[in-house]
Amino acid sequence: MIGVFDSGVGGLSVLAEIRRELPSADLLYFADQGRAPYGVRTLEEVAAMSGEVSQWLLDRGADVITIACNTASAAALHQLRARHPDVPFVGMEPAVKPAALNTTSGIIGVVATAATFQGELFASVVQRHASGATVLTTACPTWVELVEWGEIDGPQARGQIEQCLAALLEGGADTLVLGCTHFSFLVPLIEDVAGPDVAIVDPGPAVARQVRRVVGDTDGGARLILASSGDPDLLRERAGQLAGIEATEPVLACVWNGG
Repeated sequence: MIGVFDSGVGGLSVLAEIRRELPSADLLYFADQGRAPYGVRTLEEVAAMSGEVSQWLLDRGADVITIACNTASAAALHQLRARHPDVPFVGMEPAVKPAALNTTSGIIGVVATAATFQGELFASVVQRHASGATVLTTACPTWVELVEWGEIDGPQARGQIEQCLAALLEGGADTLVLGCTHFSFLVPLIEDVAGPDVAIVDPGPAVARQVRRVVGDTDGGARLILASSGDPDLLRERAGQLAGIEATEPVLACVWNGG
C-alpha cells in the first residue's frame, strides 16, 4: 500500500497523479487537517508531526510513503529516511531545475509557504539547479486557506493571487514554480492572472512518476482510503470537489492521543 500525506487537502493533487500512474495501486491518504496549516509552523514542529503521521501510515500497512507536502518534505524528509531506512520515502521539492532550463528571461518566481523557504532543501535545490538564474520567492499562505475552503475561483481568490504574484511578475519572472501542493488547484486562476507568456511548473506529475519508479507495476485492489485528523466529511467533500476522487471506504477519523 502507498501511503500519502499532507497537512490538508493539497496533497490530493499528488494523489490524483499517482492514481493516473498506478490505477490499480492501494492508496491510503492522510490529511492532518486538525493541525493544519503546516506552513506557518516551525520546521521542528512540522518534523515532529510528519514523524507521527508517517508512523500512523506504516502501522496501517503502508510500505511506501509519499510526502505530498513541500513544507513537510523540507522539514522532515531526511530525518524520516534515516529513521526508517527500509521504507522508501518520496518527497516534494520545488521544481526549480526544469524552470531554470526553460526560462528565457533568466528570472524564476517560486510561490510556496514561508516554512518551505526556510528549509535546507530549498536552498540546496536552488544552489544545484539555478545558480545561473535569478530566483524570486514569495510566501502565499492565504492560497492554502483558499484551497482548504474550496474557494478556487471567484473574486476573492483572484484578488489573493494577484496580490501574491505582483512582485514576481513585476520582477520579470517568466516561469512560476508551484512550491505547495495546494496551489495546483489554483492553476487556472494563476494562469489567467500571470498571462500566456508565463509558464507554470507543477511538480505533481513528476512526483507521481517517481512513485511509480519506486513501486514498479502493481496489481493491487485499487483501494482508496482517506483519513483525516480533522473533519472526515470535509475531506470527503474536498476530495470530490477538487480532485474528482471518491474513496472506496468510509473516511477514517484520527484523533492524536499519542497513537
